[in-house]
Amino acid sequence: MASAAEQLAANINFGAFAKADELKKRIWFTLGALLVYRLGTYIPLPGINPEALANAFNSHQNGILGLFNMFSGGAVGRMAIFALGIMPYISASIIIQLMTTVSPTLEQLKKDGARGQKTINQYTRYGTVILATLQAYGISVGLEGSSSIVLDPGLFFRFSTVLTLVGGTMFMMWLGEQITARGIGNGISLIIFSGIVANLPTAVAHTLELGRQGTLSTAVILGVVVVAALVIAFIVFMERAQRRLIIQYPKRQVGNKMFQGDSSHLPLKLNTSGVIPPIFASSLLLLPTTVVNFISRDGSGPDWLNTVTALLGHGQPLYMLLYAALIVFFVFFYTAIVFNPQDTADNLKKHGGFIPGIRPGQRTAEYIDKILTRISVIGAIYLVLVCLLPEFLISATGVPFYFGGTSLLIVVSVTMDTVSQIQGHLLAQQYEGLVKKSKLRGKRR
Repeated sequence: MASAAEQLAANINFGAFAKADELKKRIWFTLGALLVYRLGTYIPLPGINPEALANAFNSHQNGILGLFNMFSGGAVGRMAIFALGIMPYISASIIIQLMTTVSPTLEQLKKDGARGQKTINQYTRYGTVILATLQAYGISVGLEGSSSIVLDPGLFFRFSTVLTLVGGTMFMMWLGEQITARGIGNGISLIIFSGIVANLPTAVAHTLELGRQGTLSTAVILGVVVVAALVIAFIVFMERAQRRLIIQYPKRQVGNKMFQGDSSHLPLKLNTSGVIPPIFASSLLLLPTTVVNFISRDGSGPDWLNTVTALLGHGQPLYMLLYAALIVFFVFFYTAIVFNPQDTADNLKKHGGFIPGIRPGQRTAEYIDKILTRISVIGAIYLVLVCLLPEFLISATGVPFYFGGTSLLIVVSVTMDTVSQIQGHLLAQQYEGLVKKSKLRGKRR
């Protein structure tokens, strides 16, 4: 039987949405912030020759630059002020999370609640500045390597490029935090989401153009659409899947009152690691290809470099095998970082909760770890299937890269998270209406 909250959520309609003034303000603020971000991806760096840049980028877009260009909404290909995107912030966040497992100081800050989280966020910002500065300087040196791209190479160009790119990244980080606080959804995720979605119309148009030219048959295009719909449905099902551990709370006495024992559940997501494993796996596999492309600019590099490029191409058996292995590795690695069974068991023991049939303390931690390992195996298989199926399609049909498994995972996950937050605001709006009605009835009586 559905709970009262679920019944109330099922009755949400457009009438309730029309009355939610605060929600509409948040949505408009989010759309306005994303519009500002998209405008920034079209503002080029000073001192760049756009035509020479486009020609140089086309020869390297199959490497890691193509992945970053997808996440930045095309800003890398245009070398805009937002070319670094939000990736330095994500990298800094992951580094800080890794350090919390080895640094007692950061681990204590993580346990200190809101105050500790504020300090960790500040450390993440400092890390973002450092990573963005290093990446921006590398980009400026790389651009100067080709005299036709930079109009006036030199120290001033490097300084202005670093200052512009770091400023763009920090502005995007601030914009993402503002969306999270004053808008709807997670700001950083929505920025990446908007960058991917902005490239989808171009990819669809390119696919249709291939069909018009006869390169792709109509049956293949329809098959790709059907497979994409099935993959999206599969992602939604797996992302919502949970393993719920029953938690029992005994009777307790507070003062002169006796509180009845209660039962709850501990939800363990099937995919605890999210989209981090595919992103890391793609980046590591595309990095050798990028290095090869930069070393052998004219295609006359050493034979072993050309062999590595061929073996790590999309659809190749070695690429598929390494891609699957890296995804499985990062699933277990990142899950071990973000979820600590020992801390969960200690918190349950502190509040008097226990899993029926399992002793509190160390036995509970071992039981949770065993369950988490089992569901992580299923989650790893799910990510491998979702990410490798589009790779086979790309290799067999030549469908644009934007239909990859990583982009689908990000788009579907962010959409689900944003829709759930909108439903939460509508649910809170209906609760507020019920409370106001009950107060009015009480006054009348």
